[in-house]
Amino acid sequence: MTGGLESALAEASSPSWTRRARAGRDLASFADVPEAAEVLVRLLLDAEDTAVTRRTAEALARTGTTAAVRLIALAVVEADDNRADWLQTGVHDARVGPDGVPDVAEACAKLAQDQEEPVRRGAAEISAWAAGTSR
Repeated sequence: MTGGLESALAEASSPSWTRRARAGRDLASFADVPEAAEVLVRLLLDAEDTAVTRRTAEALARTGTTAAVRLIALAVVEADDNRADWLQTGVHDARVGPDGVPDVAEACAKLAQDQEEPVRRGAAEISAWAAGTSR
């Protein structure tokens, strides 16, 4: 593993919400690495602070890869309504940000064919957010 990945994985367990949020941002580009993916889902569902959820979702949506959006989809099906709202807000923040982001709808279209039913359900929910319809 690279040093950046290792330090971000360590920060993900910090008691500080700001460090966990930073870890989510730093790990987003490693969404296709199994160790990082597992930690990212945990950060998306952070039980202690919704800011970690929101910022990690935003970072993954900004990455825009199928692997990154897949992690958000997995979190969506596990999240309670409050956490899902913050996941949606993070995705929304990425889409309307000043730099623009890759179209998450494109990744969701690919995930609609995923072998795992929870991924397909989560991707459908994210697609609804991107289309402007939601829960």
